[in-house]
Amino acid sequence: MGWFIMLAGHRTWIFEQKPVIISTGTIGGPFEANGAIPDDFDTLHADLWLGQDSYEKAHKVLFEEACQKAMEKGGIQKDQVQFIFAGDLINQITPTSFASRTIGAPYFGLFGACSTSMEGLALAAYIVNTNGAKYILTGASSHDTAVEKQFRYPTEYGGQKPPTAQWTVTGAGAALLSDSGEGPSVTSATIGRVIDMGLTDPFNMGGAMAPAAVDTIEAHLTERNIDPSYYDLIVTGDLGQIGREVSLDLFKKHGISISEEQYQDCGLMIYREGQPVLAGASGPGCSATVVYGHLLNRMKKGEFKRMLVVATGALLSPLSFQQSESIPCIAHAVSIEYGGQSSI
Repeated sequence: MGWFIMLAGHRTWIFEQKPVIISTGTIGGPFEANGAIPDDFDTLHADLWLGQDSYEKAHKVLFEEACQKAMEKGGIQKDQVQFIFAGDLINQITPTSFASRTIGAPYFGLFGACSTSMEGLALAAYIVNTNGAKYILTGASSHDTAVEKQFRYPTEYGGQKPPTAQWTVTGAGAALLSDSGEGPSVTSATIGRVIDMGLTDPFNMGGAMAPAAVDTIEAHLTERNIDPSYYDLIVTGDLGQIGREVSLDLFKKHGISISEEQYQDCGLMIYREGQPVLAGASGPGCSATVVYGHLLNRMKKGEFKRMLVVATGALLSPLSFQQSESIPCIAHAVSIEYGGQSSI
């Protein structure tokens, strides 16, 4: 049995075998339950503790449950999973590593900050496309109070935030990828470069990440030799209001015709009007839950056939911020298609 993978241009993979997302699992917390898309979560928790005695342990449970739900819906046992590709924001990605200990499958721990969901999907699709595995679990997660405690201030401290700040999602999304079956197909991926425009404000991640999203989207369109109109939806991970506006301005400057209706952001979909999220949502769990829940559900209903998901990440740490470093950012793009043959 042969396999095909094509490198288009410098950093875009075309997946000829079209690996299939056969099932997903999405888990959320109380703030997400009160948001705009609660029906698209498999499980919603009533509090942030999830029966644990620390937020980090609760964070681990989020990802365990997402993986368990994806396996259950995909009709497989955990010993059939060949690899896990996943990560989070907490020091040394311990919530994901500890959750992977529970599942017991061979594990690649990833750190791409909030770009991890698509970093994982791109790598998993590459492995499946080359017959390197039949079943791979990939996903990402975050927990609001665990992340706030590490990167900003414990929420109990009551630190005030500027309007450019975003709200970290308490949630986990996992996808089960296979070489065959029914579901949306992963057709290509463009890997991001680290882009640093010199911004230093950890309360304005969207503004910092926007140039990385634009760089990856432009590379994807050029290397696949397609027009933005090829996609029904181009959706970023968590640029929020500020980053979305900045990136739309950059597209205009660069002569790229992406319409405002077509260009959406997961961080602006998950919460509803009136929730105090300031510029929108963020966190690795943001794109993972919105894509693997809400967007794939809409795709399966036939609302659109082709989408490009561009997960955006700010690659800072508390230490790099304390040492007055700027914020390097990255974005990985993965195209997902369903209900129509790719014309490329």
